[in-house]
Amino acid sequence: MLEKTTRMNYLFDFYQALLTQKQRNYMEMYYLEDYSLGEISEEAEVSRQAVYDNIKRTESMLETYEEKLHLYEKFQQRLTLINELEAVIANKEEKLFFDKLNQLKELD
Repeated sequence: MLEKTTRMNYLFDFYQALLTQKQRNYMEMYYLEDYSLGEISEEAEVSRQAVYDNIKRTESMLETYEEKLHLYEKFQQRLTLINELEAVIANKEEKLFFDKLNQLKELD
């Protein structure tokens, strides 16, 4: 569950501009502010089922955006390469540093 929550938070960060205000509000309350479905439904004055359906539909949309745009995937690749670069710098491996730097540049 924590892995899904983390992934949804990242996807929301990357793609929230593509969502409606209502979708953003529900996702913020559910994933960022840790509201329950019942709390969100009270706040929005809609049924719990309506909130659930909206969140599930929005999650699906975020996954579709990621399948097409790969922003989260590239973010993870960059993070991995940066961590590797830091390790290379710490070990003073100059050739490996430039190899990793070139990989980072080629991601875009």
